[in-house]
Amino acid sequence: MSDEPVGAGYRIEDLAHRSGATVRTIRAYQDRGLLPRPERRGRANVYADAHLARLRQIADLLDRGYTLASIKELLEAWDTGRGLGGILGLVAEVDGPWTDERAVRISRAELDERFGGSPDDAAVADAVELGVLEPVPGSEDSFLVPSPQELSVAVELYAAGVPLSAISSHLRELRVKVEHIAERFLEFTTEHVFARYLGEHPPTDAEAAEAASLVRRLRPLAQQTVDAELARAMRLFATRHLREHLGTEQPGEQREETSSVVLPTATTRAVERLVGTDQVAAFVATAAEREVQARSLDQLATNHAARRTVDETP
Repeated sequence: MSDEPVGAGYRIEDLAHRSGATVRTIRAYQDRGLLPRPERRGRANVYADAHLARLRQIADLLDRGYTLASIKELLEAWDTGRGLGGILGLVAEVDGPWTDERAVRISRAELDERFGGSPDDAAVADAVELGVLEPVPGSEDSFLVPSPQELSVAVELYAAGVPLSAISSHLRELRVKVEHIAERFLEFTTEHVFARYLGEHPPTDAEAAEAASLVRRLRPLAQQTVDAELARAMRLFATRHLREHLGTEQPGEQREETSSVVLPTATTRAVERLVGTDQVAAFVATAAEREVQARSLDQLATNHAARRTVDETP
């Protein structure tokens, strides 16, 4: 049989050829309820244009990052007349660029020149692993720079005397903290803004369009907040460090030094549920101090018991 539909229908092999899916995939979609069963004509199963359209919808949603379980819910919504337009618009809004930066292309020679002119394969491999550079397919001597601003920062730090290995280590450490901030901001906005759109069923077109509008409005807020808080913190600590190194800080201005500790997300959330978001740092510090004090007391008691044993020995 040719690829053209006969009697307004396709064999499964014809459907697979036209849709780009395999026969095995089509049968798997049927078993999962993603694709309607074919019409039975005599001893043959016959598929229609609706099956072809459904397969193309599934492929499009998979490309957008949806799981098969989510696709099933969306298609059920489509089948009941609720539509996919608003939801796909929301997906496009979330998947869109979250920065005004545009990626640029740079050659290996240009890259080496910006970092002192000496090739450093290890540093380049590190940058690729971090995503600061992306190899260009088919070109061994070219890279794509997703964030020219991030690369410029690295160039300036290197020019100021910071080793490339230290820059990479600092970026890895920074990402852990920034990803935690991003996760907390998303949890916060989901709880207070987007929870009403995340029920048991996909949102309607109107709800999805409203959610997409909110994404556009809220998208820059995280960066604006971080920028403001980073500026405040940098001024605070830069002033403090300058006074310390110049010896101009007054005795009354001395403050206890602090250091950052990375906690597992599950631990942080458990503490937040226990004492609230604003008290996480205080709770962890107090718990740590109590543990240190308890161990110190145990050590003192152990030492005292040991001395008594020695003193009482005939």
